[in-house]
Amino acid sequence: MNPPPDKDQPLRDDIRLLGRMLGDTLRDQEGESIYAVVERIRTLSIRCHRDDDTEARAELNAVLDGLAPGQTNMVVRAFSYFSHLANIAEDQHHIRRSRAHALAGSKPREGSVAHTLERAQALGVDAARLTEFFRSALVSPVLTAHPTEVQRKSILDCQHKIADLLAERDRNPLTPEEREAHEEAMRRAVLTLWQTRMLRTAKLSVMDEVANALTYYDSTFLRELPRLYNRLEDLLCARVEGWTARPEGCELSSFLRPGSWIGGDRDGNPFVTAEILAAAMRAQSRRALAFYLDQLHKLGASLSPAAMLADISPELAELARQSPDRNPHRDDEPYRRAIAGLYARLAATARVLDDLEAPRHAVAEAAPYADAAEFSADLDVLHRSLTASGSALLARGRLRRLRRAVSVFGFHLAPLDLRQNSDVHERTVHELFEAARPGTDYAGRSEDGRIALLLAELATPRLLASPFVAYSDETMGELAIFRAAREIHRRYGKAAIENAIISKTDGVSDILEVALLLKEAGLLRPREGELDVNIVPLFETIGDLAASGATMDKLLGLPAYKRLLESRGLVQECMLGYSDSNKDGGFLTSGWALYRAETELVQVFARHGVALRLFHGRGGSVGRGGGPSYQAILAQPAGAVQGRIRITEQGEVIASKYANPELGRRNLEILAAATLEATLLPHEHDDPRPEFIAAMAELSDHAFRAYRNLVYETPEFERYFWESTVISEIAALNIGSRPASRKKTTAIEDLRAIPWVFSWAQCRLMLPGWYGFGAAVAAFQAARGEAGMKLLVEMNREWGFFRTLLSNMDMVLAKTDIAIAERYAQLVKDAALRDAIFPRLKAEWRAAIDALLAITGQAELLDGNPLLKRSIRNRFPYLDPLNHLQIELLRRYRGGETEERLQRGIHLTINGVAAGLRNSG
Repeated sequence: MNPPPDKDQPLRDDIRLLGRMLGDTLRDQEGESIYAVVERIRTLSIRCHRDDDTEARAELNAVLDGLAPGQTNMVVRAFSYFSHLANIAEDQHHIRRSRAHALAGSKPREGSVAHTLERAQALGVDAARLTEFFRSALVSPVLTAHPTEVQRKSILDCQHKIADLLAERDRNPLTPEEREAHEEAMRRAVLTLWQTRMLRTAKLSVMDEVANALTYYDSTFLRELPRLYNRLEDLLCARVEGWTARPEGCELSSFLRPGSWIGGDRDGNPFVTAEILAAAMRAQSRRALAFYLDQLHKLGASLSPAAMLADISPELAELARQSPDRNPHRDDEPYRRAIAGLYARLAATARVLDDLEAPRHAVAEAAPYADAAEFSADLDVLHRSLTASGSALLARGRLRRLRRAVSVFGFHLAPLDLRQNSDVHERTVHELFEAARPGTDYAGRSEDGRIALLLAELATPRLLASPFVAYSDETMGELAIFRAAREIHRRYGKAAIENAIISKTDGVSDILEVALLLKEAGLLRPREGELDVNIVPLFETIGDLAASGATMDKLLGLPAYKRLLESRGLVQECMLGYSDSNKDGGFLTSGWALYRAETELVQVFARHGVALRLFHGRGGSVGRGGGPSYQAILAQPAGAVQGRIRITEQGEVIASKYANPELGRRNLEILAAATLEATLLPHEHDDPRPEFIAAMAELSDHAFRAYRNLVYETPEFERYFWESTVISEIAALNIGSRPASRKKTTAIEDLRAIPWVFSWAQCRLMLPGWYGFGAAVAAFQAARGEAGMKLLVEMNREWGFFRTLLSNMDMVLAKTDIAIAERYAQLVKDAALRDAIFPRLKAEWRAAIDALLAITGQAELLDGNPLLKRSIRNRFPYLDPLNHLQIELLRRYRGGETEERLQRGIHLTINGVAAGLRNSG
């Protein structure tokens, strides 16, 4: 009997192929000697990982320490690029396995909408409940830039080319001649990658970040989202009884749509101004309109029915009659004539809105569209005419996808959120009051005094700001932002800017301050009770999360605010900060504080009759709330999703999820399926047992004390952090427009959570993703004995929230390497400080692993996640030499060597380690 085929063999083949091509490129470009060095390092590192060979480890260290200055950066580049190529191979294998599953006719996979619908039908969820879900749902991945996004767009473009070539080889049997040409194209792409500069020579501007984000619309969102909607609609029509009988037929509302912070997030970023906000929206709009113009051109080329051969509707005939197209060759082609008219109007729109010239000249001048809805209505005319005349099949191709794209993206492409810190709003409002009524002393008032003053001011349409007063630059900047938002509403529609987010919200006055600033710009109108933008509090610290329920209870109890909410459909969004709560209280306490906050918010909103929408500020790493999105959504407490969820997508995670179109569509489907499942289907964690709640609270208290004692109470821990990680070098690297710290200090309190987590990932300790868990379990067991461990095992088995927490920690612990982390500790100059702190870290790391294995019953880390285990096995032998070299380069650089090549080498290692870890920031 033949053994079953090895499903991972194609992955190993791809990794070998790409590795061989990189090696050949290295030999051809840099010479045999450097190739031999890289190959020796590679084989020794593999032996170290595969066999735990101490002799190989010693030899590897000797080779790395003996590299000549000119060789070091070459070796770093080689191993960094191998990580990039391994990522491409893994992504392609994921697609390959998904396609094999579909081709085998297997049951729908978990995480697909088909699987969720199958379960929903088995549980009796009917068309009416599904209709209600899709009518009110909102699922939105929100792209954000952040200061550890290391990849250049040019590098990403090279990677996309290699990925496309791998996919082409997978799907199309090649003749010998084609295979030879294909291999040459692959080698050409790898050579281009090798010769492309990995590092930026200048710091990113905000508009650079906007441009980078827009590439994901080109590759994935604009094309793949409409295809996903088409698939969802077809599934519902085919599988749900009564679905086609709905008034809206098979078509869904556009419930799944991406958003963006890039160009509107001002928190700690002085480079985001009113001018940048307007430029970002213009860039977005240009991308949408350019796409529509291209699709209209292609639609006109393909939609050629002649009037004598196919019936048309009267409204289509009128649309063709109004067209400026007078070409006699198209006299009897009404669809082409109509589309030529649509193209002319859209070209005029692009010119008026964004000063964008259409790539192909329109047949004649035409009036621009007033808004996206008017353009959409014309496309609907084409659709209805084709459908009514028995040509529905023609309406199901490019036209269907274009109609959906316009519905999702409008003329603005994506809603652009505004965000600012509450401290800035407070200073701005204080200055406005002092200028209008000196002595008001807004900042000096109590919370209740502030609320009373703000409510009184919100009750009148009179404005506080005067054009005759010279305000501070900060206040002028804040007023300008909101006025720019109003102008964007006028030009692109209210969907272009929907949310104003308040960082570090800790009271009702923080929310009312933004209401006042919106009123100053005409975005809130007291007499009419109209609010044009959602005001979104962001609860970030452990204390703010604990108080979030009380804060919102007080806010929703204000009749004036409740009236404003009525103009927003009685939906209130709250954002939860995973990153800062983790930096504040540690991984375990942060997770628990977020869960408790959600539970309380659900109850508060239910009492007030207001719909809750949660916005999850998750990062890529586990220390910032990262981890698989599907499990994360299903692990939410009962009532926390209800068809509405927004989630940030940040840094290198955006590339890993959305750079590849097929993977991008799969990840978008996972978000939709998880939201549908969490809303409509019962879950085992909907009602955790009271003893689970009590145990989790106890664990959280123990973990919080352990974490705070280390990070905030241990003398000179701040210095240990700055010397044992690459935080100083990250702050100097050209990888984001925003500073690494909110203030010009080295205090951990002022450091942004993103570089905090990224730095611990670079030194392979990953402290924010596990520290405090081992101490918490030890204290819990000491108090409860064996019964305590038995309870924790039950919690892992029965409670989705706790199981997801442990699964994410399992992932991050598997990526740690305590031996490498110990070598980073040697960078700390003060031996006494090093000896006081690192043994504590090592002991807690060991305790966390032991506790995790005991609770889950695993023999070793990642027993329950073989895919990630395989990935680590393939990738980490190529990562360790980068860490070794980074340490040596840091030692030399901090020792006073100033050679530019040395600093470039450090930055190259940062890039390579980030690529190898994939979700480090």
